[in-house]
Parts: sequence; structure tokens; C-alpha cells
Amino acid sequence: MYIPKHFKIEDEEMIYELIEKYSFATLFSQHNGEPYATHLPLTLNKDESALYGHFARANEQWKDVANQQVLVVFQGPHCYISPSWYETTKAVPTWNYVSIHVYGKMEIVEDEKVLFDSLNDMVNKYESPDSPYNLHDIEPSFIEGMSKGIVAFKINITKIEAKAKLSQNHPLERQELVIKQLENTSNQDNKHIASLMRKSLQKM
Repeated sequence: MYIPKHFKIEDEEMIYELIEKYSFATLFSQHNGEPYATHLPLTLNKDESALYGHFARANEQWKDVANQQVLVVFQGPHCYISPSWYETTKAVPTWNYVSIHVYGKMEIVEDEKVLFDSLNDMVNKYESPDSPYNLHDIEPSFIEGMSKGIVAFKINITKIEAKAKLSQNHPLERQELVIKQLENTSNQDNKHIASLMRKSLQKM
């Protein structure tokens, strides 16, 4: 990924936080000699430096992905930046965004316990705290039957590239103007970008 120096995210905890928050990712590999992508949720295991997930068995991407170097893209908040917000007319539109690229070696998971633990981690992550749903309460034979329709995998992370394009290449006064415009909308992406921009300014 092209990352100018002032857009690079160096903070490891911030990177992990963004991966966990925007965990519905796009997984790219080579399949039948061509680029292929699947959109799917992933869970991060920081201790193992790995991502876990699963394919639908009918999705044949899994058949030739083992041991490939794959790319996973986590797309964070993003928004349009209008030059009308600036103090000058000598400007052009742009886009602010956060994106994380994770590279790693793909490993197909055969172990049933690892598969169940991976599914359980995903359920616990996405179910609300007061949800009555618990994977441990489901009939084991039902889980076993449903599991035959998926292929679990682990991605052993080899490299992470993280970019936050937050108008850092503009004067401070202009960044403040952009933040005020973004905060004055109901769009949640706009507000999140504004929040990240404020945090970025505080670190300067």
C-alpha cells in the first residue's frame, strides 16, 4: 500500500483496535491463477499474531489458498473532504480514510476444537452482552452438522501496513476547519474521522 510518511500509523495498539472495530474484511488470494476476494468477518488473536475465520465450503477459494501469502484489507471510516471548507479557493477535493492491510500465510484448520473455539470467539464478539444466545447451549450434533458446511482457517500474520489519511499534510488551521465541518453532520463516518483527526492533532 502506498503510504506517505505522515499518513503511516505507527501505534500498534491503535492498529489492533481498528482491526477489531472494523473486522468485516476483504481477503485476497490467488485462485485458479487469478486474483480472488471474499468478504468475511475475522477475529484477531494478538497473542498468536494471527487472524481466524472461515469460508463457506462451497466457496472454492479455500481449495488452493493453503500456504499462500494472502492479503486482508480492513477498511475503517472514510469521508469526502470538500475544498469549500478551506480558507482558500486554491484547493481540490480529497478523501480522508483509515485502512489496514494485513499480510500472512494461510493455514486450513482441521482441528474441531480450534474450529469451535474460533466460532465461539466470533459469536462472543458480535453478540450483544445481554444476548441469550450461547454456542455452548446449542446441541453438539447440530453444530457438528453445520460445521461441515464451512472451512476454518488461520492466517499467521507476517506484515501489517496501516494508513490514516487525516489531512495531516494541511496547515493546522485548515485541519480545524475540516474537523468542525465533519462534526457538524449526522454521518457516523464523518464524526469518527473528525475524532481521529482531533487525536492526531493532540499528538503533534
